[in-house]
Amino acid sequence: MVGSAPHSLTNMIWPPLPIAAWQDTRETLHLWTQVVGKIRLALAPKINHWWHSTLYVTTRGLTTSTIHYGTGTFQITFDFLNHQLLIETSDGITRTIELTPRSVADFYQAVMSTLKDIGIDVQIWTMPQEVTDPIPFEQDTQHVAYDPESAQRFWRILVQADRLMTVFRSRYAGKCSPVHFFWGSFDLAVTRFSGRQAPDHPGGVPNMADWVTREAYSHEVSSCGFWFGGGSIEALFYAYAYPTPDGFKEYSIQPETAFYSADMQEFVLPYEAVRQADDPDTAVLEFLQTTYEAAANLGGWDRATLEYKPVVKG
Repeated sequence: MVGSAPHSLTNMIWPPLPIAAWQDTRETLHLWTQVVGKIRLALAPKINHWWHSTLYVTTRGLTTSTIHYGTGTFQITFDFLNHQLLIETSDGITRTIELTPRSVADFYQAVMSTLKDIGIDVQIWTMPQEVTDPIPFEQDTQHVAYDPESAQRFWRILVQADRLMTVFRSRYAGKCSPVHFFWGSFDLAVTRFSGRQAPDHPGGVPNMADWVTREAYSHEVSSCGFWFGGGSIEALFYAYAYPTPDGFKEYSIQPETAFYSADMQEFVLPYEAVRQADDPDTAVLEFLQTTYEAAANLGGWDRATLEYKPVVKG
């Protein structure tokens, strides 16, 4: 736990990243992660709730983790320390693509041609998802920004969010997702399940087929995560339940800086409130725990069975 720390240390651990400071880089990086994520989606065996499509936080950035191809494997990793995209295979082949200001079209072409050159043939749907006014990857010469400092801050925030969300995940014995990065919504998430099926989700996500959303929410969930914001909304931790139980939005949660957003229809904890907290770790873990309790208590989850307490050595 970090606990109370000097402001300079907090800036290192939880660096500032206001939307205005990196909006263009954010939009470009969002689309680059979609290119890489769709490669994993195209080749990985399907796993419930689209868990086979996500990326994962690493000691240097974000990775697809292992993707099987034929009898071998490969993985693609964003390295935000050296600012490279690293492609590695189980045959010992390594290729790098520089992360530098370049268009989405150029990035897409570089990734696909590099894969083809090393014997990996993959076709992806090139229309971006969950973004407004999407442009097919191969035609997108509009998004070209890449600021290395902003990209590295993006990753450093992910490291902290991943750390605390993994602690939170460890306290649950029921079905629970990995802590993983969804490139469509550009957020880090972890989801707990009650074990019961849910009513069909109404859908309506931009550039996302309703059947895709229904697979994601086929069972009751309490989900939380970290989103980097967009438009006029700054970065935040969030939490929601599906289906939403009666009384959810009025439930008392912690810390005091967290609240229910009627616009977003979920609980939020602003990132800046975490940065300014005396103990950021405690603030985040309180938020994750109390919003889960809102879903579980009001939804009638079998908490005694689902929650996990480590075995204590006798």
